[in-house]
Amino acid sequence: MMKVQIIIFDGFDELDAITPFEVFRTATEIGAEVQAELVTLNYPTENYPTEVSAAHGMRIRPYANLEIDQKLDVLIVPGGGWGDHTTQGAWAEAQRGEIPKAISRLHQNGATIASVCTGAMLVVAAGLLKGRPATTHHVATEDLKAAGAEIVKARVVDDGDIVTAGGVTSGLELSLWLLERYLGPQIACEVEYELEYERRGTVWRRVEG
Repeated sequence: MMKVQIIIFDGFDELDAITPFEVFRTATEIGAEVQAELVTLNYPTENYPTEVSAAHGMRIRPYANLEIDQKLDVLIVPGGGWGDHTTQGAWAEAQRGEIPKAISRLHQNGATIASVCTGAMLVVAAGLLKGRPATTHHVATEDLKAAGAEIVKARVVDDGDIVTAGGVTSGLELSLWLLERYLGPQIACEVEYELEYERRGTVWRRVEG
């Protein structure tokens, strides 16, 4: 069973998280062995209440807490609010530091970390992208570069235990690629057909010499 958790927080961009959620849930509905959940960090607390307010006003009740100490195949990290340095969103969470610490710990425990859009900057804050190939939304490209990442102009950049995707809609390519990588191309193609979507762009992968 492929286990995926998508962490959400106040100010996250709706499409960054909901798109992968629907892709994985569609895979489950057609018979794939995948479990996907929307989760938050240690709710309810002052910073992480039971209801999360997204960037465009959508309000969501997460399923559960992020499972830091349990087996997780993939953690998906959305972005939102980075370009404007808003008080809620990826920039605010990078400053707060709790989510980056959780990302780092999950990575140490063997989870693949996958980001959509400016969620890559939370992976940066976790100390995981220095010297590694990555991509993000164009508003954060210079920040990603300044943090020491190797910028790759691709919709999805798969560097093994870290997978990053470009802005907003690239979450479709990211999640479909992860389905293909973990469960095979047949499942990914069936989900594409069900969603009436055709993937675009290249998945960049490091070629081992």
